[in-house]
Amino acid sequence: MNKVITSNRRVSEIYRDLLKVCDPFVNKNERIQLRKAYELVLEYHRSSWEDTGREYVYHSIEVAKIALKELNLGISSVICALLHNVVDHTRIKIDDIQKLFGSEISVIIEGYVKLSEIQTEKVSYHSENFRKLYLSLIKDIRVILIKLAHRLYDLRNFEQLSEAKKKRFLQEVTHIYIPISHRLGLYNIKSELEELWLLHSNTKVFRSIERKIRQSRAKQNVYISEFIDPIERELTKIGLEFTIKGRPKSIHSIWLKMNKQNVEFEEVYDLFAIRIIVDSSPATEKADCWKIYSIVTDIYKPNPQRLRDWISTPKPSGYESLHTTVVGPNGKWVEVQIRSVRMDEVAERGLAAHWRYKESESKKDQEEWMNRIREVIENPELEKQEQTDFSKIELYSDKIFIFTPEGDLRKLPQGSTVLDFAYDIHTSLGDMCSGAKVNSRNVPIRHVLKNGDKVEIITSKNQKPKLDWLNFVTTTKAKSKIKRAINEVKFQEAELGKEMLRRKLRNRKIEFSDVVIDKLIKKYKLKSSIDLYYLIAVEKIDLADIKSSIAEETAEQIPLTDKPADPEETREVKPLKVEIPDFLFINDSIDSLEYELAKCCNPVAGDAVFGFVTVGKGITIHRLKCPNARQMLTKFDYRVMDVKWQKTDQNKTYLTTIQVTGNDEIGILNNITSVISDDFKVNMVSVNVGAKKDGKFTGKFKVRVKDVAHLKMLMHKILKIKGVKKAIRTSIAK
Repeated sequence: MNKVITSNRRVSEIYRDLLKVCDPFVNKNERIQLRKAYELVLEYHRSSWEDTGREYVYHSIEVAKIALKELNLGISSVICALLHNVVDHTRIKIDDIQKLFGSEISVIIEGYVKLSEIQTEKVSYHSENFRKLYLSLIKDIRVILIKLAHRLYDLRNFEQLSEAKKKRFLQEVTHIYIPISHRLGLYNIKSELEELWLLHSNTKVFRSIERKIRQSRAKQNVYISEFIDPIERELTKIGLEFTIKGRPKSIHSIWLKMNKQNVEFEEVYDLFAIRIIVDSSPATEKADCWKIYSIVTDIYKPNPQRLRDWISTPKPSGYESLHTTVVGPNGKWVEVQIRSVRMDEVAERGLAAHWRYKESESKKDQEEWMNRIREVIENPELEKQEQTDFSKIELYSDKIFIFTPEGDLRKLPQGSTVLDFAYDIHTSLGDMCSGAKVNSRNVPIRHVLKNGDKVEIITSKNQKPKLDWLNFVTTTKAKSKIKRAINEVKFQEAELGKEMLRRKLRNRKIEFSDVVIDKLIKKYKLKSSIDLYYLIAVEKIDLADIKSSIAEETAEQIPLTDKPADPEETREVKPLKVEIPDFLFINDSIDSLEYELAKCCNPVAGDAVFGFVTVGKGITIHRLKCPNARQMLTKFDYRVMDVKWQKTDQNKTYLTTIQVTGNDEIGILNNITSVISDDFKVNMVSVNVGAKKDGKFTGKFKVRVKDVAHLKMLMHKILKIKGVKKAIRTSIAK
């Protein structure tokens, strides 16, 4: 009985303490509601604590205090925090809560119950999806914030939890609540959660780092004083009101650096940070921060890669500060944070700075504020954005800053489009740009970007720069790249079109000359021969029409000849070195014809092949089974020509590759090479053999054979070797 009385007194004391904290923010009606919630919780838990001695009501009141004092939530949230664990669907239901406290409280409690019922054992595998699930299940964002207060209490009282809860809660904290507190700018809570998580998940490491920090504290204090002195003197000279603090890095932060850099505690260079807080008016605070930055970097050499300007572009959580890392005395790196008093308060409390007051505003204003918080929590890219390194940021009214998917920041003019951004990243990205995801929403290439957008470019191999792109891009870089790409494509196609025209004229026994070309330019009302050749290549001008019109006009005027055209007559575009007949025989006697065997499929005499006219290279011979054949035959059929093999010199050989698979046995490689070199007298260019764990091997033998029949006989012989399971010809020789 005495134990129960003692518990009653203790619970009453902590409730009175809660009332003291609430007093400045609570009105008469809210005080009644608060008392009603307290009495309901007290009654609900009374029997269990009388039986077990565990004061569950104490837990509820402490969670409510965290919500009020540390998360800055209002009285509605405090009432919900008190009631968070009373709904059991039997004694007390959601309907009961709604009747007693109204719909706002019942909606939050209902959401809390839903989250509590989620199984989070696998949260480590799908942490981002879990955070999205949390947000999709609830109607009021305060549910997650009360959950955050709850988990903070749990880690502060870790020894009271069961082993199963300890493991589950630690996973939830690291994968859900630490990222959420980080995104909302709740840096004090985030830091405490990280410290407690490390303490309870890896106690030995935590205690070891803690001990080493304590042992080095005296030296650190001396060093901090030495570092600060010259800065204080210079800031005092220019008349600024300021405070300088030296704060140690958190144990969790040091532990992360040790792991990331794979170093010992003694090798972590920045064990503390200096914070300079200037007391300035809102009108001058940014300028004062940059003045301080200038003074600090005049005294100590900065690392330009470690400047982070969150004054010009604050974090989504509202965080504003200048961060730089400088070389201090004795060559040690020191992080310096520069901010105003106002910025410092926002930095400590993030979006929590105004929540308490939002609960007293109109429902519409409150919903807008909650949606703002929801948006910040559910943006998965914000963690990457905040890690962005950039050495210098210049903000102008006519500029916008755009984030890449990796969190890098690109500066563009106002009015820039998705296509401008793509060309700013890389020319090839711009050339193949077919659209983008802007803040995870699909948009076209014409979409005009806004400051702070996150853009992921979508590309297509079939996309090519178009003339109309010049109508909507704004940057000089994009315009010049588009023009260059269009000209390159046009000239390449024109070269091909010229060869097509030359070939058709030769078939008609018509001389390829300026006279003919000029007549065609006039007929089609074009500006130059390049335009003519280009339109032929892209099939905008039909070669059949050209042949018929020339046949009529040149019967008497244009001399017929079998001679090739004078090089001077075709100087506009560098032609292929040879004229292309309608049918190509491959043999050793074709000296005038420029062709080569494709390296992607290595044709061998006797293969089914075709010729492909390649701009600037002549004709390339491909196998019909070539990996690239389908695309060439369907998309560029006008470049394809028939090809046949003729008997060649018996000494001529062709390069190909045989892939052999078999058991990894002693002597098998020697047997294979003997068959190739000794039995068949085949020249072996290279051998590449790799063994697998299952006792198998795969070898690639690059050889020279006379023809397909010769190759088939060789593979048949290799297959007869003991231990060989497979011998095939590969498409691409490596």
